[in-house]
Amino acid sequence: MIETIPATFEVLDDRFRGVGGDFRIERLHADCRWAEGPVYLPAARSLVWSDIPNDRMLRWDETTGAVGVFRHPCGYANGHTLDAEGRIISCEHGGRRVSRTEHDGSVTTIADRCDGKRFNSPNDAVVHGDGSIWFTDPAYGIDSDYEGYRADSEIGGCHVYRIDPAGRQLTRVAAGFDRPNGLAFSADEQRLYITDSARRQLRVFTVNGDLTLAGGDVLATCTAGTFDGVRLDHGGRIWAAAGDGLHCLDPDGTLIGKLLVPETVANLTFGGPRRNRLFICATSSLYSIMVNVTAAVPARP
Repeated sequence: MIETIPATFEVLDDRFRGVGGDFRIERLHADCRWAEGPVYLPAARSLVWSDIPNDRMLRWDETTGAVGVFRHPCGYANGHTLDAEGRIISCEHGGRRVSRTEHDGSVTTIADRCDGKRFNSPNDAVVHGDGSIWFTDPAYGIDSDYEGYRADSEIGGCHVYRIDPAGRQLTRVAAGFDRPNGLAFSADEQRLYITDSARRQLRVFTVNGDLTLAGGDVLATCTAGTFDGVRLDHGGRIWAAAGDGLHCLDPDGTLIGKLLVPETVANLTFGGPRRNRLFICATSSLYSIMVNVTAAVPARP
C-alpha cells in the first residue's frame, strides 16, 4: 500500500494561487540513501532515478507501482535526462563521465575529459533542441568516497559544459561557480537557469544564437537549505529543490510559493501521460503528486 501524507501548498504571493494540486503526496519508495536525478520515460510509462551512495539506478513502473533495480552498479550516477531518441543521458560521479544508455541496454561514454583532464563528477544534464547536451560538473563525487571515489580535481574548477550533437566537440560554456548543480532551459531556450548549491543561488543566463551564454546574474537565493535540481512549468515558473520542499519562483525570481516535503529535496521532474505529475527525489524517498500545472514544452520547429 502506498503511504500518503497531506499536501501543503504554501502561498506566498497571489501569483501562486491556482498552482496547487492534489490533497496528498504519495511516497512511492522509501529505501534510498540519497535519491537523485529522476527522469520520466514516456514510452515505458516508468520513472528512473538514482540512489547515489548505493551505486544503483532504480525504476518505478507507473502501470503496476512496482520498484526494481534498473542498473547496479551504475557508476554512482546522479542526474539523468532523455535525448530526442528517448535514450537516457546520465551524469556519473564514479565514472566521471556523461554516458548514454542505448536502446539495447549497453552504455556509451559521451564525454569524460576536457583538454585531456578528467571531469570532476558530472552532476546534472539537459538536452537542447539542437541535440547538444549541457551539464554541470561540481566536485561532490570526488570530495569523498560516499558518492563516488575521492580524488583531486584535474580540471581545477567547477564549470558548465556543452557537448555538440555529434558528441565530438566539448565547450566550457560557463564558469565562476563554486558548485554548479541543477540546470534547465526556458521553453523558448533563450534562457538557461543554473543553481550554485554552495552559494545557495539560482543564476540565469541568456542563450545567444551561437549557443554561447551571456549574463549569469543571480535570480534568487534559497531561503531554506540550498537550491539543487530545477524544472520549469508551462507558465515559465521555476520549481527548485530546497531544504523544506519545492520552491516555486516567478520568472522574475520572486518566491511565490512552496510545496512542503518532509525530507530535504534533491531533484524533481514532471511526468505522466499529461506531464502534470511531479516526481520528487528527497533524501531517502521518491514522492509523487498530481498538480495543476504541466511541464514546460520546448518551442521547437
